[in-house]
Amino acid sequence: MELDRARLLEPAELQALTKAASDTDLLIIDVGAAERYRRAHLPGAILVTPQELVSGTPPASGRLPGLERLASLAQRLALTPETLVVAYDDEGGGWAGRLLWTLEVLGHRNWKYLDGGIHAWHDDGLPLTEAPAERAATRSPPALELDLAQVAEGDDAEATIDGPGQIWDARSFEEYVGSRVNAARGGHIPGARHLDWLDLMDRNRALRLREDIIDLIRDAGLDLEAPIITHCQSHHRSGLTWLAGRLLGLDIRAYHGSWSEWGNDPDRIVRTGAEP
Repeated sequence: MELDRARLLEPAELQALTKAASDTDLLIIDVGAAERYRRAHLPGAILVTPQELVSGTPPASGRLPGLERLASLAQRLALTPETLVVAYDDEGGGWAGRLLWTLEVLGHRNWKYLDGGIHAWHDDGLPLTEAPAERAATRSPPALELDLAQVAEGDDAEATIDGPGQIWDARSFEEYVGSRVNAARGGHIPGARHLDWLDLMDRNRALRLREDIIDLIRDAGLDLEAPIITHCQSHHRSGLTWLAGRLLGLDIRAYHGSWSEWGNDPDRIVRTGAEP
C-alpha cells in the first residue's frame, strides 16, 4: 500500500502541468487566509478561505455549510467535471484536505494535492506572486446533489464503539486524554486511536507527507483493512488525515461535527486517559 502518486504532486510536476495546461481546465486553489494570500501565493492560484468550507454555526462550527453556500462556492470556482483542481495550503495539508473532501462531497473527484503546499514550492526555488488571480464564475449556481459517502455523523462514530469500524482521532495528545478541554467535556470517543495530524508531516522535507506514513498509521493501532472515521475538533486538522487515508486507498470518512459536536453533546460517551 503506497500513496497515490498520480494525485500527489511535487512542485516541479505542478509547474510542468501549468505550462502544459493550455488544453486543460486547470484550477489551482490556495486554501488559507486572505492576508497571507495577498502577500504570496502560487502564480494563477485562486483563493478559497477556510470560512467558505465550514458552517460557522456553534457549537459544531466545522460542519458542512448548507447547500446554498456550497452551490455558491461551486459557482465561484466554475467547477465542471473536466476541471482539474490542484489544492495546497501553507500548513501541511489540513485546509487543502478539507477543500478536497468538500469537492468529493460535491461529487468532484478530478483533483490533485501539492505535497507540502506553498512551503515545498518555495523550498524548491519556484516563484511566488502577490498578483491576485481571477476565474470567471458560472452564470448561476449549479443544482447540487451531495454525495455523502465521505461524510460521517455522530451516530456513525458512536456505532464504532460496540460495532465495526474505528476512529482516528487527529487532535493533540492532550486533547485526546482530556487534559486540554476545548468543549464542554474533554477526552475521546471510546475505542478511538490517536495519531496527531502534525505527525504526518515531514519537517525535513518542507511539510510533505512522511514516507513512513503507513507505519505510523499501523503503529497507532488502526487496521488498514477496516473502515475508518477520522475527526479532530472541527474537521480542519482531520482534513489532512482524511486526505492521507484517501491517497492510500483506505476506506475512510470524516466526522464533520468532530469533537466540538461530540464533546458538547451530553448524551455521547466520553473516555479520558491514554487508553482507547
